[in-house]
Amino acid sequence: MVAPPDNDVLWARALHFQHNDGSPALSGVSLGVREGEILAVSGPRGSGKTTLLRCLSGLVRPQRGEVWFNSVPVHTMGPFARERLRRDRFGWIDPAPVLVPELNVWENAALPLMLRGTSRQRAKTAALEWLERLDIGDRARKRPHELRQSERQRVSIARALAPAPTVLFADEPTAPLYQADRAQVLRTLTTAARSHGITVILATHDANTAALADRTVSLLDGRRVNTVHLPPIDGNENGNGNGTESGGETGARAGAGAGNGTGNETGAGAGTDTEGRAACSLSV
Repeated sequence: MVAPPDNDVLWARALHFQHNDGSPALSGVSLGVREGEILAVSGPRGSGKTTLLRCLSGLVRPQRGEVWFNSVPVHTMGPFARERLRRDRFGWIDPAPVLVPELNVWENAALPLMLRGTSRQRAKTAALEWLERLDIGDRARKRPHELRQSERQRVSIARALAPAPTVLFADEPTAPLYQADRAQVLRTLTTAARSHGITVILATHDANTAALADRTVSLLDGRRVNTVHLPPIDGNENGNGNGTESGGETGARAGAGAGNGTGNETGAGAGTDTEGRAACSLSV
C-alpha cells in the first residue's frame, strides 16, 4: 500500500470496477485532487465518470485499487464508516433531483445539516441562504411536486452546498436545467466552492461546463486519456486515409493528413478538430 501525497485531499490509485454483467467501468484509473480544487471529469456517456465518482465518494468499493481521503484509506472502510464519511464530509448532486416528497423545499435543503445534529433553526437559516443564492428562495415552503424539474434540481444543489462539505461530488449537476439556467447555476456553484474552500469533482460531457474547472481529467471506456493537439495541417496535405497505430506509438504525426483510427492501450486515434488541427487521444 502506497501512502498518498500530503497535498491531495483525495487520491486514487489503479481503480478497477466491473458492472454486474462483467463489462468494465474502470480499468486502472489513478488521479489526485488537491484541496480546494475544482476538477472536471469529462468524457462521453458510458466512459466511467459516474462510477469513478461513486468509488471516490465511498458509495461503492472499487474491486481493485485504493482511494484515500486526507490520508485515510476509504477502500478499507466498512459500509457504516463510509456512510458516516459521506454524511459528515461529502456532498453529492445527482443528474436528476431526488427530494423527500413529504418535506417542503427548505426542509429538503436543510436535511443533511439536521442529520448531522445541527439545530433546526440554524439548519433552516443555512438552507434559506443557499436557496436565495440559487434563485429558489421564494419557493421555500412549496412541496417538491409543486416545482418544475429545474427548480427541484436547484433545491438539490442547495442541499449539497448548505452543510459546506469538504468535497462536493457533482454528477452532471445541470443536466435537468434549461440552457439559459445552466451558466448561472454553475457560476453560483463554482463561486461558492472557491469562497468556502470546497473541493469539487464535477462529472460532465459538456465542454463549456468543464471549462469552469481548474483542471480536467478525461475518461474513455474506463481509462484516462489525454487529448494532444498537433500543429495545423496544410490544406494540400489533407488526406482521407484511414490508419491505426497501437502500443507505444502516438497514433498521429504532424503532416500526416487527417485520419481516423483507434489505438490499443497507449495507442491513439488521429483526426482533426474544429480548428483544423490534428488531434489524438492517448490512453494513460
